[in-house]
Amino acid sequence: MRASNFLLCTTLLQVSAAAQVLSPEEIRDPQMSALQRKYLAELKLITGAAAAHSFPYHFYFSRTLDLPEKAQQASDQRAVQFDRYRDQTVLKITGNYFASYSAELMKPEERARQTYEDVMFPLLQASVKALEKADAPQAFAFEISHHVRKKVLGVSSEGVENVVLVLPRDSAQRLVTAPDSAARQAAVLEGQAFLNAVPVSFWPRPEVEAAQMQQAPEKVAQTLPPAVLRRPAKDVGVPDRPAPPAAAVVAEQSIAAAPLAQPALRDTAPEAMKALQSSYQPDLDRMVQELNSQAHFVGYAPPAFVPFHKGLYLQLSVTTTLPKTGAGSQYRLAALAFDQHIAHLIRPVIEHLKGHEEFDGIDFSTSVRLAAEPELEGSSIAVEFIFPMSLLRTYAQFDCTGQQLIDASFVLINGERVSLNLQVSEAGS
Repeated sequence: MRASNFLLCTTLLQVSAAAQVLSPEEIRDPQMSALQRKYLAELKLITGAAAAHSFPYHFYFSRTLDLPEKAQQASDQRAVQFDRYRDQTVLKITGNYFASYSAELMKPEERARQTYEDVMFPLLQASVKALEKADAPQAFAFEISHHVRKKVLGVSSEGVENVVLVLPRDSAQRLVTAPDSAARQAAVLEGQAFLNAVPVSFWPRPEVEAAQMQQAPEKVAQTLPPAVLRRPAKDVGVPDRPAPPAAAVVAEQSIAAAPLAQPALRDTAPEAMKALQSSYQPDLDRMVQELNSQAHFVGYAPPAFVPFHKGLYLQLSVTTTLPKTGAGSQYRLAALAFDQHIAHLIRPVIEHLKGHEEFDGIDFSTSVRLAAEPELEGSSIAVEFIFPMSLLRTYAQFDCTGQQLIDASFVLINGERVSLNLQVSEAGS
């Protein structure tokens, strides 16, 4: 009986490992596809070791980051593959780690270090061992998401952070054979680490780390890695796209870093906000009059400035009506509300506010309901898309996608902050 159970467990681990390695046929780059085919057995050893490892919290290989765990369980988990990073061949591993850290109790670099120790280090050990005699890769690249608990506008919420580590192969080999923690730290510091696209050190010197985290987004973007770690090898049903121009890559990196840039301190005293409202009122009245047919502004809640994250945001209250076919989860409704309504308001709203720098962003606050739905209490959901002005301008100039804008901003559903993947949410029901 015990032998039978052992064989069953072994078979399940082998099946699981095979399901987490990308098939060579799905990799477009011929050289990377050839490496994937050549070392397919070794890659399965890595995922097999991960399946046998006991992570402190649930970990999943995944080609899509920032998924809710229920969606993750049904999502594509083939996330181990050879890829290119700059001019190097890397073994790329992406995944979602469902640890939830307290932003009040753990600093950003401490959260990144914990995910490295819990997930990246055991995966590195398995990867180095499996590919010990292989002629590839030149480096190992990991991108792992974890969760963070914090308060937004006094309301407890949970968001997602992404940790990236790119470590040269020689450094990785020294890491897994290091005799003590000091030697392991030294080996890791030979690589590059990023938290939400901002350079970070797992063992920082406080003054250096503080200076890095306070850099302006455009300066941070100069040091960021290209978007290769975020690009799936192939998406079924999605046509091939040409590689983005360099300017678009910089825009993507910059927008990912932007939420960490603190807005200028604003005077949020009632008198100052009343004066600001008065100075903008003619422009706001004109905007409401000209855009109401497509925006559907809420008459009893005119545009107003509100304090948020030590800054001032213009809150625009609108109503979004979706077709009955949009029925589904609150995430699906929120995603459709952005794609079918809010996204189309951004450019005309920006045009009306062009040249103004006295506030930090716009809060598109919408009540989302289905067409022909009875006007009953509880028949709609409240969604807020809170975007910094710098990111809105980037989007308005077609230098980033709607998903990148959302990833770098705040989305609240019924007062709770959420992560919103447009493609995944809209595909669900």
